[in-house]
Amino acid sequence: MRSLRAAVLYTALIFGANPVAADIAAADAARDGDMKKLSFAEAKPVPEVALLGMDDAPRSLSEFRGKWLVVNFWATWCPPCRTEMPGLGRLQAALGSDRFEVVTVAAGRNDVQKIEAFFEEAGVTHLAALRDPKSELSRGMGILGLPVTVILNPEGQEVGRLMGDAEWDGPHAQAVLRALIQ
Repeated sequence: MRSLRAAVLYTALIFGANPVAADIAAADAARDGDMKKLSFAEAKPVPEVALLGMDDAPRSLSEFRGKWLVVNFWATWCPPCRTEMPGLGRLQAALGSDRFEVVTVAAGRNDVQKIEAFFEEAGVTHLAALRDPKSELSRGMGILGLPVTVILNPEGQEVGRLMGDAEWDGPHAQAVLRALIQ
């Protein structure tokens, strides 16, 4: 079934010659293991919502335009979120570039000191850490539980979503993401 879907996608891409769609088709074909939970869909806009940095400075996802983003919605009190966070840090260390970045968004009331303490305890570095204190972005994107990870294309549109935790630094995730950012 997967090979049939990939053949149809690649055939459509040959005639449409859309490089972003080609990247997504290749990434979709590479899904395996934990990444089977990742679903790709037609690109849709992400609401422009004011977020906060760890220093309380205003931030926005639009700052990252031009890159493929893995945006992880999480909370310090969420056990599966805490389990997958070190892998997201290792993913950023392995693939981070001018074409790719992992961004974490702490949804709801997450204390800066608790976030920093957790990152230090877990050895998480390299991640852009943002906060969505009123859960405006989360609600605007229809995120109802945690963790949820979305993939944004370089235009800042959501093209993929994975609900639940995953092994983001594993070979399956890296194969999918390398297909996108190549």
